[in-house]
Amino acid sequence: MNTPKELRYSEEHEWVKVEEGKIRIGITDFAQSELGDIVFVELPEVGDEVTADEPFGSVESVKTVSELYAPLSGKVVAVNEDLDDSPEFVNESPYEKAWMIVIEPSDLSELDNLMSADEYEKMTSEE
Repeated sequence: MNTPKELRYSEEHEWVKVEEGKIRIGITDFAQSELGDIVFVELPEVGDEVTADEPFGSVESVKTVSELYAPLSGKVVAVNEDLDDSPEFVNESPYEKAWMIVIEPSDLSELDNLMSADEYEKMTSEE
């Protein structure tokens, strides 16, 4: 399983990358492997507000539909529209091509609630 060390992780299997005051969010390699082949991704619109630990969208696989949970609160400033036509990017490249949204965080201290790569790997090894 690929767990980049520079990212932070939520208990709901989202990853977070801090980029110049903004937060890029996607789902982890572990999550996509558990879900199976992704066939559809539903994401919010630019300008929408997301709230930490609340759903902001969903991914549909051949097995199930799973909600996506915001790891931090903030305003959506970018959405990966490539996933509309190529939801398989989530399986192929969960950390590069398949980022889902970028938010302008309302409270950067929420980052303290997220796990390091080592903590996330420990959690997933116990599942």
